[in-house]
Amino acid sequence: MYKWITLTILFLIINLTSCLSNDGMKGDKPPKVMIQIGKQTYETKLGTYCWNTKNKGRCVDTGGPVELLKDKKPIEVRPGEDVTFVMNYNPKPNEIHVTQKNNNTDVEVVLEKNRFTAPTNKGIYYYYYGVWWMDKKKEQVSNGDAFYAFALEVK
Repeated sequence: MYKWITLTILFLIINLTSCLSNDGMKGDKPPKVMIQIGKQTYETKLGTYCWNTKNKGRCVDTGGPVELLKDKKPIEVRPGEDVTFVMNYNPKPNEIHVTQKNNNTDVEVVLEKNRFTAPTNKGIYYYYYGVWWMDKKKEQVSNGDAFYAFALEVK
């Protein structure tokens, strides 16, 4: 019995000291993300996220990009136009994924230097930009993650 009490106290001390040494991310929620097309910048809509700040974690669950953007007009683009993500926040996320949704089909979008090209076929395309701030010292531990939604209309 004494052994279990000692182990429990030791575990709590280690857990508390590791939490106290990491204040987490800056701000109460993930930073804003913009997309730049040509010389114009456009806001994205923050969706689902988990954020650790000042030893407090918060998770918010929302619908996907189609649901989030149902009352928002898509951004008009030309076929094959460059779309660049802009985030004024440090540290930058160290894991990024972009998913494109069109006609109930999801496709992973390949980014090059935080940029991709708009589709060449006309239509409305919904996007989910997912970013993670993975802990560099603790494997499989996220300090924060966020999904941002936006829609493009290729004319």
